[in-house]
Amino acid sequence: MSQTRQAFDDAQPSDQDIAVSVRGVSKNYGAVEALKNMSLEFPRGQLTSLLGPSGCGKTTLLKIIAGLLKPDSGEIIVNGKAVSGPGPNRAFVFQDFALLPWASVLRNVAFGLELRGVPRSEREAKAEKYIRDVGLAGFERAFPHELSGGMRQRVGLARALSVDSKVLLLDEPFSAVDEQTRRKFQEDLLALVENENKTFIFVTHSIEEAVYVSDQIAILLPRPSRVSEIIRPTSFRTKGVGNIRRDPEYLDIVDEIWASLRNYVE
Repeated sequence: MSQTRQAFDDAQPSDQDIAVSVRGVSKNYGAVEALKNMSLEFPRGQLTSLLGPSGCGKTTLLKIIAGLLKPDSGEIIVNGKAVSGPGPNRAFVFQDFALLPWASVLRNVAFGLELRGVPRSEREAKAEKYIRDVGLAGFERAFPHELSGGMRQRVGLARALSVDSKVLLLDEPFSAVDEQTRRKFQEDLLALVENENKTFIFVTHSIEEAVYVSDQIAILLPRPSRVSEIIRPTSFRTKGVGNIRRDPEYLDIVDEIWASLRNYVE
């Protein structure tokens, strides 16, 4: 381990600072072992990226944390309580947006609150706040087919934020947008992590994206998936979004992660 990498691993979160714990989780699809005895912790109020080659179980793990899949063994603990299925303490942002095509932006964003029985005036006020926060003010009455892919993804993110879940699960949310939009999303995501006091678990295939947005990066190796290492970037996080990609630590981490993963990429 290099001297630089050691610095990333110095700050270990204490138990009370852990929002989500994955404890000995295994998951099989028939004869295929997707996850085997995986354990991983996600610090409260931070963004952790799950990074690794295709087929390493990133989305499977995310869906198990969400309660959308049941593990064959092991358990997920969210804020001290075992997960037995989907719940209001977690919100999922899907890669394919998963919007209601017949509903306006406002109703799509407020839909989770509508399902919870929140009064219309209250849920729409909260939805309008998050529509503004994700940069869609003025599009409240628009419908999904009238929006670009990037705008539809913003609607999905606003919907997840509006239900006020403590844990947000994001499955490659920026993969379907162009590079310019993706960079803007990454900057916006950093602002949300700083301002929302929520725990973000973020699946990505992009090394550069993971290093840019993450407080913690969990590198997963191919199935049966296991955690290769945990990286916690430090020094460049306070230097401003415009300076991150030029920072020597950022560049070193990107290079070291690629060196550790290149043999697993087909």
